[in-house]
Formats: sequence, C-alpha cells, structure tokens
Amino acid sequence: MSRWDIKYSPYVLVAPFFILFGIFGLFPILYTAYTSLFRWTLLDGGNHQFVGLANYQRVLTDDRFWNAVFNTVGMFILATVPQLLLALVIANLLNRRLRARTVLRMGILIPNITSVLAVGIVFGLIFADRYGLINWLLDLVGLPTIEWRQHRWSAWLAVATMVDWRWTGYNALIYLAAMQAIPRDLYESAAIDGATRWRQFWGITVPLIRPTIIFTVIISTIGAMQLFTEPYMFSYGQSRGGIGNEVQTIAMLIYQTTFERTFNVGLGSAMSWLLFLFIMIFALINFLLIRRSVRGES
Repeated sequence: MSRWDIKYSPYVLVAPFFILFGIFGLFPILYTAYTSLFRWTLLDGGNHQFVGLANYQRVLTDDRFWNAVFNTVGMFILATVPQLLLALVIANLLNRRLRARTVLRMGILIPNITSVLAVGIVFGLIFADRYGLINWLLDLVGLPTIEWRQHRWSAWLAVATMVDWRWTGYNALIYLAAMQAIPRDLYESAAIDGATRWRQFWGITVPLIRPTIIFTVIISTIGAMQLFTEPYMFSYGQSRGGIGNEVQTIAMLIYQTTFERTFNVGLGSAMSWLLFLFIMIFALINFLLIRRSVRGES
C-alpha cells in the first residue's frame, strides 16, 4: 500500500483539475470544432446539415468579420502596450522603500476586483458625448469636445482606457513579485559602480524578470483578443458595436451571430476557431518579439 501511495497518489491529487478541464474546457472546444462543420442554427429543430469548411469560407469572405478583426487588433495594441509599460513603471516604484507600501500595493489591485459591468457603466458615462466628464474637462480648458462614439479612434481610445484602468495594477503586482526575488546585492554593486536607477532598471531588473514579462505579454494578448465586456457596455443602447461597428470585436460578433441575430451556431463556432488561431499567432509573435528585445537589453 505504501508503494501504491507513493506511485499513484500524485495522479489522484491532480486528477480533479483534469477531470473538470475535460468536462468544462476540452469538451466544449471539441464540440465547437464539430458544430463548425455543420449548417446549425438554434431554430432549425435539430436538422443539422454537414457542410464541411463552408462556414469557414463564409466567415473569411464576410466584411463584418474582418472589420471585427481590425477593431480587435487595434484596441489590443492601443490597450496592451501602454498597460504593460505603465505596469512596469508602477512595479518599479512600489519595489522601493516607500511609506504605506502595503496600502499602495493593495490599492492598485482595487480596479481589478471591481465588477467589470460597473466599470463599463461608469466609463460609459465618463466618455458620454453629452454631459460626460472628459468632454466637460475639455470644454473647461477651451478645447473642442469629442463625440467618442462617432469615430473609430476615439471609441478605441475610450475602450482601451477602460482596459488599462482595470488591468494595469494586476500586471504591476505580478512584476512586483518578480522584482522582489532579485537579490539586493546586484543593485548595491551597480550603485557602487555609478549606475543610475534608470540604468539599474534596464540593466538588472528587466533582464531578470524576462520570463514574467513574457508571461504577462502572452496573457494580455489572450485577454485582449477576447475583448468583449468593455466595448459591449461602451456601445450599449446603440448597435452593440458602435454606430458604424467601430468597437465591434471578434468576441462580440461571435456572440451576436450565435445568440442575438441569426442564432447560427455553426457560423459562430467557425468564428471561434478562427479567433483561437489568431490568438495563437499573436501570442507567438509577441513571445518572439519580447524575448528578442529583452535579450538585446541584457
């Protein structure tokens, strides 16, 4: 029995995760791949017709899909790059000997634990075309107000601000945890050699937390490519994507295709698998670029 316990007990302990993943993760993925090969709607009464790759062909020739891809990539770049750079700066500041460090570290995580629905509603009011806080401030200093929902760039900026406000503190804490594992002796030696704090940051901190940077880049890429709630709430009351679909993301289009407009499960499943492919491609590109750039700094 003791030999059995040593050999098999680790598998028993990790089995719950794999069982739950198989039921709620792997099975939906495989089932989505299956439904993407059929002409399958929620209104057809179970009469599903096998069409092969026709759904993928239809999606790839749909202008709405490529508009959603363009919006998703644009907001991904506009939100992710400033978010991770700002998180690095905040983590570096919190890594110093400051007063009330614990309170500050807890405070930057508050946006992440706030309901994303509440965030969407509040920021929707802040960026309101009429009586919005941002337009009130612009008018106060004599600048022209902006119709945030009428233009692609302004709508992207508003959505990116929501995403950055919610996730910057989360990534900063991840960076901070990695920075605290760096031996202080390295910084003391660099200071004796005359290195400034800026040089210490780029010469010691960034290269040593490279695995953490790569991790946050990949996770942020996955999250940004699945962006849904922020643009959905920002365009609430309109056409759920903006007046001209300026903020309609791939995830929004999948939801609207499957559950709101045509109830086409097969088409929505094909979009989901194409989204998965895009996430893999962008995650791989970001991984290679970040690894090369950080190696260059080191």
